[in-house]
Amino acid sequence: MSKMRVYELAKMLEKSNSEMVDILTELGISVKSHMSSIDDEAAALVEESLKEKIEKEAKEETKAISTYELLTVRDGSSVSEVASAAGEKAGSAVKLLMAAGLMLPATARADAKILEILGKGFKKNIIFGAPEPAAVKEEKPAKKEIKQQGGKKNAKNKKTASSAPKVLPSRPPIITVMGHVDHGKTTLLDNIRKTKVTEREAGGITQHIGASRVEYNGNTLVFLDTPGHEAFTSMRARGAQVTDIAILVVAADDGIKPQTIEALNHAKAAGVPIVVAVNKIDKPEAKPERVRQQLSDYGLVPEEWGGDTIMVDVGAKTGKNVDQLLEMLLIVAEMQELKADPSAMPEGTVIEANLDKGKGPVATVIVQNGTLRRGNIIHTETSWGKIRAMIDDKGRNIDSAGPSTPVEILGLENVPQPGEKFSTLSSEREARDIMSQNEFERRELDQNKSKRLTLEELYEKMQTEEVPQLSVVLKTDVQGSLEAFHSSLMKMNTNAVSVNIVHEGVGRISESDVMLASASNAIIIGFNVRPDSNAKKISENEGVQIRLYQVIYDMLDDVKAAMEGMLAPELREHTLGTAEIREMFRVPKIGNIAGCRVMDGLLRRNAKVRLIRDGVVFWSGELSSLKHFKDDVREIKAGNECGLSFEKFQDFHVGDVIEAYEILKEKKTLD
Repeated sequence: MSKMRVYELAKMLEKSNSEMVDILTELGISVKSHMSSIDDEAAALVEESLKEKIEKEAKEETKAISTYELLTVRDGSSVSEVASAAGEKAGSAVKLLMAAGLMLPATARADAKILEILGKGFKKNIIFGAPEPAAVKEEKPAKKEIKQQGGKKNAKNKKTASSAPKVLPSRPPIITVMGHVDHGKTTLLDNIRKTKVTEREAGGITQHIGASRVEYNGNTLVFLDTPGHEAFTSMRARGAQVTDIAILVVAADDGIKPQTIEALNHAKAAGVPIVVAVNKIDKPEAKPERVRQQLSDYGLVPEEWGGDTIMVDVGAKTGKNVDQLLEMLLIVAEMQELKADPSAMPEGTVIEANLDKGKGPVATVIVQNGTLRRGNIIHTETSWGKIRAMIDDKGRNIDSAGPSTPVEILGLENVPQPGEKFSTLSSEREARDIMSQNEFERRELDQNKSKRLTLEELYEKMQTEEVPQLSVVLKTDVQGSLEAFHSSLMKMNTNAVSVNIVHEGVGRISESDVMLASASNAIIIGFNVRPDSNAKKISENEGVQIRLYQVIYDMLDDVKAAMEGMLAPELREHTLGTAEIREMFRVPKIGNIAGCRVMDGLLRRNAKVRLIRDGVVFWSGELSSLKHFKDDVREIKAGNECGLSFEKFQDFHVGDVIEAYEILKEKKTLD
């Protein structure tokens, strides 16, 4: 008896993966996910069940329609007119049509299909009746005028039609290949693209970010090949910024390595789904189950173990299971529902850039929305230019590039920085103006350069809700210290504030640690370790704070203080005192003054006050002036008399009670 995957059956029966899992569960067929296998008998049972359900729904629908009230509308009625005849709002009709996949305005002309949809929604049997009655004589001149101005009428109709909401087409997924050096990332891409890139790389190690489009079963996928070598960690971070899906390549004979964890953390920080390719399974020493166990320790639990991470065993050199990997990528992309508008203004991201002796400034970009064309004037934060040529991943000159297309562009005035966003402009003058403004802002920023997040700044940042949690990169001298620090930090988490360990490891603070901290707005905490010269220099340039400790309790005290600073303070009202108005005085150029006696506590100038009349708060504001006889005083205590006035309020009555109070902020603690 042959078997098939749940997702294959879902695709065949035009159902989503989640719907198919639910259907199988209702039928008593146990499956864990869309990756689970089922036999032919189970598949036939699902088909029969769906057929019966459709037939039943059709009978019930026919029966229901026969009981509906008959509603006749004229041929040529608009959607809003049909809704009005049914006693419903035009907006309700539009919503019903949208739910059925028809993006139409209320002014659109109704046809038989629209009547059927609206009839079901409004529970009426709507049919076309007699055509629109002939116009009366008085209307004939108007009709003639319209005919004479046919162009305007058509333009109006065209405008109405174009006002309908756009149904955005799907775009190809952008997939980043990540992992440890020499685990087979580029070899895997070689097999997918049927190229021999690895042989051309220096030392067999990828030294730049490459981008390419691949066609598979009528679908397009875009791949970014990021370097796995430690020296190029910053490139890997840039690749993760534009990607939709990350492939984490792990060698089955080697298991996870430090750079595997770094790549994993970069993908998590980017918030993209991760598909694991367990490579080199054709080697005798391959242990794919060990890899799964190791990845589970870092939060990537395989679907077959009840998790939500897709893992595929592949042999990059031989091509084993590569087709299955591509199928999984298409499924993940489908679940993300990636959309883009080809007609929008083109925009995207610079992936890589360099200065070519023959070509001048050259930039590799990914178009993320709109369609980029040769001749467009584009600008980034640091560069601009008119596109003289566009070259695709096959080395061909092209005139346009739609969403998710990687292209090499020529014509820029200077080399942009990788990771910069690009957009188009209408004129070169506008581009020059923007560049001048950007240059001015950069100089101003350099003069007033502020560092990234520091422990001392956490409280201030929290007041503007910029910091929901404390993110740290943790490095220690030995594994035992790392485990102790990790455990201690996790114990400090509360429902209100928490520590997010972006990355942790043993050894010196490296360049890659700083780049990850920079991308994640994190603080680096080191215990008995030091940053190398490159890391220190980059931390200064990026504004990343490095805190070094030799005593664990000093670190824990600093982190606790920072987390307490992140907690919003509690506000508490404290009553200062009360006074009763005994007399009223009229002072020229000032207005009414209330003569009071302080009953208890004290009154203080500029304190918050309430005026209470007959037990009800009549007015609230601030005490603007306070006098003892003719002298201005700061406060008056109980038993003394005073004169006072309020800002923008003079409606005093004898017998009113004045209540003075202040708002106290009390710092929250983790205890």
